Amino acid sequence: MKRIPHIAARRTLPLAVLLPATALMAAGPSPASENGGGAEPGEGARPTVVLVHGYWADGSGWHEVVRSLQAEGYPVVATANPLRSLSGDADHLTARLRTIEGPVVLVGHSYGGAVITNAAAGNPNVESLVYIAGFAPDKGETAFELAAKYPGSRVTDDPSAPVPTALNAVPLGGGPTDVDLYLKPDKFSDVFLSDRLEASRARVLAASQRPATAASGNEPSAAAAWRDIPSWYLIPTDDRTIGTDNLRFMAERAGSTTVEIDAPHAVLETNPDEVTDVILKAAHDDARPALAATGTTARTAVLGGAAVVAVAAGATLVNRSRRP
Repeated sequence: MKRIPHIAARRTLPLAVLLPATALMAAGPSPASENGGGAEPGEGARPTVVLVHGYWADGSGWHEVVRSLQAEGYPVVATANPLRSLSGDADHLTARLRTIEGPVVLVGHSYGGAVITNAAAGNPNVESLVYIAGFAPDKGETAFELAAKYPGSRVTDDPSAPVPTALNAVPLGGGPTDVDLYLKPDKFSDVFLSDRLEASRARVLAASQRPATAASGNEPSAAAAWRDIPSWYLIPTDDRTIGTDNLRFMAERAGSTTVEIDAPHAVLETNPDEVTDVILKAAHDDARPALAATGTTARTAVLGGAAVVAVAAGATLVNRSRRP
């Protein structure tokens, strides 16, 4: 894993239109002009940056990053992520990528990292993967199990709770595991933002959060695109959602070029300049990081404390759903 020094922050902080199929096919791939324009496709054209949000957020969380990238001349797409199932969400993104002509830098935050890991597989246009506090699962791994590998997550503090203590489960009517998961308003600032934003802004984000299904975090990854595509990783050292050590494990395994900064899980909200810097490096850095070695490198660890309980409810829901 290559580490690059973090450039001094420009800002200092203390501590998600259906078109007829015939019309879409007729239009063909485009350089994403409807999302900010940029260079026409062809030799020397800048890659399109595609941004994929994760749990408890939507595309609006990328606003500052989009503005900065567009100012640098990059076409940008901040796509909606359904947050329904890993395979379905990846298929949704794969379809969107087919409409974009030319090279792509694919960026995923949080669960969005798992989505780009699957959607990029086999797509020759994707030149770089960028994980912003994101999951980078290997084939067969789930997001929830990766969040439980090492301590650090505060999604739950009670391993016996049927639902993680920081979450509200809203039944969707299909069975005990068919639920939408929301971060509780009184836990949102701590778990998602590490209390780095003013309380009023945190309350707005909590009120407007998009839920994710429990099934999405429990579905095994079908691919590991980071084995074939160079990757960059931004790791917040105060990540209370996935856990910093879990992010470090995934970045090291992927052989990513890594930047660590003092920030929360929702780093695109608190440190958009640093997020933009990493994306720009991935977009035009000639020093491509080495790809991960074939085969998973084992790293022994004790599953304990908050990390295990962060996914306890998800695992419990899956186990229950499999019982006759």
